[in-house]
Amino acid sequence: MNPDAEFDIIVYGASGYTGRLVAEHLAARYGVGGEVSWAMAGRSADKLAQVRDEIGAPQETPLVVADAADPASVRQMVRRAKAIITTVGPYQLYGSDLVAACAEAGTDYLDLSGEPNWMAAMIVAHDAQARASGARILHSCGFDSIPFELGVFFAEETAKAKLGAPAPRVKGRVRGLRGGLSGGTAASGAATMQALQKDPGLFALMVDPFALTPGFKGPGQPRGDKAEEDPDVGGEVSPFMMATINTKNVHRSNLLMGHPYGTDFVYDEMVIGGPNGPASFEAVGAAGAPKPGEGPSKAEREAGFYDILFIAIGADGRKVRVSVKGDMDPGYGSTSKMLAEAAICLVKECPDTPGGVWTPGAAMGRRLVDRLAARAGLTFTVED
Repeated sequence: MNPDAEFDIIVYGASGYTGRLVAEHLAARYGVGGEVSWAMAGRSADKLAQVRDEIGAPQETPLVVADAADPASVRQMVRRAKAIITTVGPYQLYGSDLVAACAEAGTDYLDLSGEPNWMAAMIVAHDAQARASGARILHSCGFDSIPFELGVFFAEETAKAKLGAPAPRVKGRVRGLRGGLSGGTAASGAATMQALQKDPGLFALMVDPFALTPGFKGPGQPRGDKAEEDPDVGGEVSPFMMATINTKNVHRSNLLMGHPYGTDFVYDEMVIGGPNGPASFEAVGAAGAPKPGEGPSKAEREAGFYDILFIAIGADGRKVRVSVKGDMDPGYGSTSKMLAEAAICLVKECPDTPGGVWTPGAAMGRRLVDRLAARAGLTFTVED
């Protein structure tokens, strides 16, 4: 963290679809000049001012001009903040210079990346420098993968309390989900597919649950690529489109915390129901994916939700069940609140977390659980 910075947080990409939602949350909950000092950043001062007015942010909200195509402007922005929130993706196309600048300056960095090929490269390239500078680099601070990473954390804490020991096996089961896909997410998926076409060797990384745990390989994990019966939910479960990134982040979190779940930990994610069951992204219709900058309407975001069950199974077969629920659509309404509050939690509540490339749960743990429950509409419940 950059202790002498002008702002606690700069939201980079604030004129884009998701960045605008992050800024809207900060303006509505914290105003300007209160407990959190923050600014909006992007390529165009005029566009930032327009968005500031449209979201009802105060006129005095600071605006910062920075462009990924101008590395000097990015480095200048980074020096002004304790933490940079970036929604400028695909990150493998537009994020590398920003991560490098933050790692060098000692400025915290938070993104929404679900691009494991790029994240693996950032760990190799910048973890050592971030450790030296004190920068905390956090990827995947949205629906991928906070509810899953913290859901496992919460399930394991519950297992320790109820069973007397961590559980070597946890199942993540999506019980319900309603939400839409934005153009930015679709663009990230397309960029990853292009990267795989250029370098087919990346495919092994994409399917490896331990791709983000350099130096550590755990036991074989469930493939999760076909429907099957799950006696723990009393019916069929189907593949979950986000399991590929979430499972990697859960295993990295376990590694970063010193393997509190054990070095033999096994985790998978599935959707309860058949392939056309109740939990699905209402994303790509006949007209195809939305364009970057587009996404669900306000009404659609507010009508969305998610409900994820976690079943922790002890070594003796005893089980505990917990759930994580969100009060808005997962990809955007809930994600924007999670990203904003994760940045505040990191800057305000976690001065003891050292530099390095972290996962949100490993970096903040119970402090993030409590903050998201209080400020971001998430519910963590012990069911039995």
